[in-house]
Amino acid sequence: MKGKTDIKSIISVIKRLRGPSGCPWDREQTREKMGYYLVEEAHEAKEAIDGDSPEKIKEELGDLLFQLLTVIEISEERGEFTLSEVIEQARDKMVRRHPHVFGERTVNDADEVVANWVQIKKQEKKEGKEGDSIVSGIPKSIPSLHRAYLITQRASRVGFDWEDKEGVLKKLKEEVKELESAMSEGNKEKIVQEMGDLLFSVVNLGRFLEISPESALNKAVDRFISRFQYIEQRLKEKGKDPSQSTLEEMDQLWEEAKKAGI
Repeated sequence: MKGKTDIKSIISVIKRLRGPSGCPWDREQTREKMGYYLVEEAHEAKEAIDGDSPEKIKEELGDLLFQLLTVIEISEERGEFTLSEVIEQARDKMVRRHPHVFGERTVNDADEVVANWVQIKKQEKKEGKEGDSIVSGIPKSIPSLHRAYLITQRASRVGFDWEDKEGVLKKLKEEVKELESAMSEGNKEKIVQEMGDLLFSVVNLGRFLEISPESALNKAVDRFISRFQYIEQRLKEKGKDPSQSTLEEMDQLWEEAKKAGI
């Protein structure tokens, strides 16, 4: 179906889908249910961006936009707020937080922009526009590695941070020893705690190295998948599968995959 390609055209589609003669499934959707789809679509958009395919990025951003507009439509149906109010609030916030662009303040570099942003958010908190803590407002629903990255990043902006990556690396080694100690004690609760501390330190090191821990782990998972699939294929050629092979045999094939650049 071809038509106008402005924002009103897609909103009209959403209204029709949720209308009396629309789609039964769409009419049943609530804001709470849509929240899960938003997260899923955001991850798919991120994956498309990582893949650097303009067509795929365009497709996934379209899906994400559709979910966002559906949530807004549901909120409007409930008489809570409208698309215009969402846009107005976003616009006002961005203008308020960029006084070096829309006001008279001057900055020399991106670091000063971040410092100003932090100060402006502090003022907003005093005025009741934000939460009480500098580390509040980061949703628990986002991947935990990225959440840890954002929290440590915020804390670092007010000086609560290691002086250099060597300090973080030393802390990381300490956490490994503490995990080993907890494992030797056999205390499950303590092991979980120390495992969390270890992962948190890894995230901190990644931040100092300017590496996204989420991205690094995803790439490691992708490498594991590719190498394990190599093992499966090589074993299949021998008329076998992993369950019929020894660990030594699979380790040898794993090393073959690594040498082959997989």
